[in-house]
Amino acid sequence: MPQEVSVSYQAIKSKVYRLIDTLVVGEKSEVEVQESIRRWWELIHPADRPIAQKYLLIVLGRSCQALDAIEEGLTDATNQEAYQQSESARAFKLVQRVVKPANKAAVYSNSL
Repeated sequence: MPQEVSVSYQAIKSKVYRLIDTLVVGEKSEVEVQESIRRWWELIHPADRPIAQKYLLIVLGRSCQALDAIEEGLTDATNQEAYQQSESARAFKLVQRVVKPANKAAVYSNSL
């Protein structure tokens, strides 16, 4: 029996923040986080994926805004330019890459 995955806003936010934390503390690499999110996405029932995608994109968008605000605040406080460009947009694109193929597969399987 496949595992049920909650698609509530709070559950998705917790999942995203746990993955971010594992990357920040060095428990997982970027590749491992990407694989984790792919496996998690596959556990979501295809009928629940549109709402899961909506919540996931909201959480990632807000997370990106928070990271950008932190970076900008630090840049202002230190009067120095950022050492590297923000990667928050890259994280947002990652989820879009994961979600789009899954949606295409769901559309294809529903049309059969």
